[in-house]
Amino acid sequence: MRAIPITITAVAAALVLTACDSGGSGSSSGSDTGSKNTDSTACRIGEVGVQVGPANAAPGAGDTGNIPVVITNNGARCTVQGFPAVSLSSSSASATVPTDRTSTPQKLTLAKGDTASFTLTYVRGKEGDAKSLGARTLRLALPGADGSKSFTWSYGPVQGKKDATDVDASVTAIQQAGD
Repeated sequence: MRAIPITITAVAAALVLTACDSGGSGSSSGSDTGSKNTDSTACRIGEVGVQVGPANAAPGAGDTGNIPVVITNNGARCTVQGFPAVSLSSSSASATVPTDRTSTPQKLTLAKGDTASFTLTYVRGKEGDAKSLGARTLRLALPGADGSKSFTWSYGPVQGKKDATDVDASVTAIQQAGD
C-alpha cells in the first residue's frame, strides 16, 4: 500500500517536469520585448486598462518629454515582467522604441484592480525634418503575451538619431505602481 502513494507522486513529478520546456515566455532575463511565445499567466493587453499620460510633453524641438503609461488589471490574477514592446508610427514609417537598460525589471503579480506602470521618454523632433518621425500612433504590447493596443500620439514629431526610424526615445521596465 505504501508503494502506491510514492508511485503516484513520482509520476506526477515526472509529468510536471516533462511539461516544462525551454520555450517559455522569454521573459526570464526581462529583456525580451518581441517574443511571440506566450506565458499562460501573463497579463494580456485585452484584459488590462491602459492609461497613456498625462504627459510631461516636450514643448519644442530638442526638448525631452516623459509619458507615463499605467496598466490596470481588469481580469484574473496575472503576471508581468520585463519591458513592454513599444513602437511609434507615422503614415509612412515606423520605429521600435528601444528599452532603457538602466531600469531593472521586476516580476509583478497583479490581482484584479492592481496597477503597474512604465515610462516612455522621447526627444521632440522638428516638424518636417527628414530625421524626425512624424508619429501619429503609439502601439503597446505586454511581455510574454500576444496582442497589442494602439493609441493616438499627440506629442509631436520624435527626433531620430540617424534617421526617422532610429528614434531618440526609450521605454523603462514595467514597475509596481501605487502603494
